[in-house]
Amino acid sequence: MDTFDTLIRQATIVDGSGRASYIADLAIRGERIALLGDAGQARARRELDARGLVLAPGFIDVHTHDDTQVIRQPSMLPKLSQGVTTVIVGNCGISAAPVSLTGAPPDPMNLLGPASAFRYPRFADYRLAVEAARPAVNVAALVGHTALRSNHLDRLDRPASPAEIAAMRRQLADSLDAGALGLSSGLAYASAASAPTDEVRQLAEELSRCRALYATHLRDEFDGILDALDEAFDIARHAGCTVIVSHLKCAGAGNWGRSGEVLASLEQAARRQPLGCDCYPYAASASTLDLNQVTGDFDILITWSEPHPEEAGQPLARIAQRWRLPLLEAARRLQPAGAVYRCMSEADVRRILAHPLTMVGSDGLPDDPRPHPRLWGTFPRVLGHYCREQRLLPLEQAVHKMTGLSAMRFGLGERGRIEPGFHADLVLFDPQTVSDTATFEQPRRAATGIHAVWVNGALSCLHGQAQTQRAGRFLPRENLPGQTILQEESQ
Repeated sequence: MDTFDTLIRQATIVDGSGRASYIADLAIRGERIALLGDAGQARARRELDARGLVLAPGFIDVHTHDDTQVIRQPSMLPKLSQGVTTVIVGNCGISAAPVSLTGAPPDPMNLLGPASAFRYPRFADYRLAVEAARPAVNVAALVGHTALRSNHLDRLDRPASPAEIAAMRRQLADSLDAGALGLSSGLAYASAASAPTDEVRQLAEELSRCRALYATHLRDEFDGILDALDEAFDIARHAGCTVIVSHLKCAGAGNWGRSGEVLASLEQAARRQPLGCDCYPYAASASTLDLNQVTGDFDILITWSEPHPEEAGQPLARIAQRWRLPLLEAARRLQPAGAVYRCMSEADVRRILAHPLTMVGSDGLPDDPRPHPRLWGTFPRVLGHYCREQRLLPLEQAVHKMTGLSAMRFGLGERGRIEPGFHADLVLFDPQTVSDTATFEQPRRAATGIHAVWVNGALSCLHGQAQTQRAGRFLPRENLPGQTILQEESQ
């Protein structure tokens, strides 16, 4: 008689492929799925009756800023409690490695923590630190363009010189050899906005050597978004690599309603090059307080301010009114600061989330004193609000966007699917009760309906409570597929 470590009986299996669900038993031995089907009289050290519950692959958060968090707070409860078993860090051009700071981290690298959190001059140092911390979730990492610039430029408001580009390329190549997934950029931020397209194109040439990818926070998510998309497509075509458009949105009141043409641009590009995008299921963004985004067209909530910490949680408009200052001058006085921008329309969010090219990523900011609720609520919000309540997309498709599609696009081998022999990254949830509870007023609240989470075969979270064993791994880059998602979806 077979004996397993864990046996989950009569679960509704949503396997991450997008195909219809089915009822089956699943057994875990060690770190792998050992049986999928009818377990019969098999026994295990731990058995669970999962009738009425869904068993899915652990969710892959493809857009995070957990770079230093996985080391400083390795329990990772904000992610683990919502069913996330893998995080992709190093997004938006900012990464914890390779970084050698001479002072305070420049905006927006300060989103990752204070100067003391940046201890990894080589990517290999960061990888070793993650492995030593043994976080509760798996970690895969991109290298940030802004991080590279901060290492080699005396100031960030100018293009890099040929010698500086060469130095950045060497550092990127070294990082790729140490297992980095690829390069990310955040060309909308002041620290990278002065970088011309050719600077990024030259760096991206390193990606083709090892089939790494390019992820980008577009240069413009507002009126110029189509030109910014064309720039991203051009950089990736030049390098012969996959491009991921980060947190795709139509930002700014004047941009609302343009998601149809934005998605049409992606579809057209996807016919000639491999690409994807991610989004979070909210109509508000969050980042540092950016003077270029200060407007009276939508609400801006201040989440933190170094010179005026007492203003955290207050709308910028109210602060400006109380101080008797124009919005821009009030924002300038608050800096450095963080903000939530209610800059999107719900209709655009729904259209982008439902599109076949779109993965789910939280873009949560764990170091924010008053984080956006997406840090704790992204994945249950998709399952509860958008699947069960709004019926925007079927459960199987939603899970695919969080698992199989993400693993394929980022080259995470033998993850993101429920198949015998695959890593046992799993989440068990109640499809009738799963829901986000985090709000803008109370953002640090765990989801409901998540019963259990396994990472590499270890029970890591039970009813929202982290377990003692942390079983996450650092996941080095593997070869990425070359085909487009649109071709796969039509087969």
